[in-house]
Amino acid sequence: MSHDFFAAKAAIYEQNPQRVDNVVAIGQAIKAQVALQRDMQLLDFGSGTGLLLQQIAPLVGKITAVDVSPSMNAQLRAKAPDIGCQLEVLEQDLLKTPLNRQFDGIISSMTLHHIADIPALLREFHRMLKPGGFIALADLDIEDGSFHTEDTGVFHCGFDRADITAKAQAAGFTQVQVVDASVVQKPQGQYPVFLLTGRR
Repeated sequence: MSHDFFAAKAAIYEQNPQRVDNVVAIGQAIKAQVALQRDMQLLDFGSGTGLLLQQIAPLVGKITAVDVSPSMNAQLRAKAPDIGCQLEVLEQDLLKTPLNRQFDGIISSMTLHHIADIPALLREFHRMLKPGGFIALADLDIEDGSFHTEDTGVFHCGFDRADITAKAQAAGFTQVQVVDASVVQKPQGQYPVFLLTGRR
């Protein structure tokens, strides 16, 4: 497994109120854009400590949480009894070790910028969805590189909305939309966050 960039911060990850507020806003945006149902099985990509899936869990049947960070996964597993649906936690890089299952939807919060090959990831997401399944992926708008003050394996300083829309369409997604999800407040500035949705 690759270097765990979050080993030193996993235990205190949720002590940052701006981070928590951002993911709460992302969860609200997902619930506003996607009709969630109790029989759904979702995948949370880059699930971290489970901030996003905790909001979605009471509305669905099962969430498979996937993250490459052992320390973040340990934090999530400790929460498992309090998650509002069936939870499965996997330590896996989906682009190196594909998951041969299909889901009703894939959610993700602030993870895309840690992935080098976005077109490959979107193609993999398309493959992993049932017909009619959805993606709901939140990440940063283009920023000047100041968002991250430490090395956590960052490949993109945010994304251009038109460009990521085109990439999602090229991967086969339809009904692609990008909406405002949140604004992260940091001492060095404000950083808008979008939500990308689409259907297989």
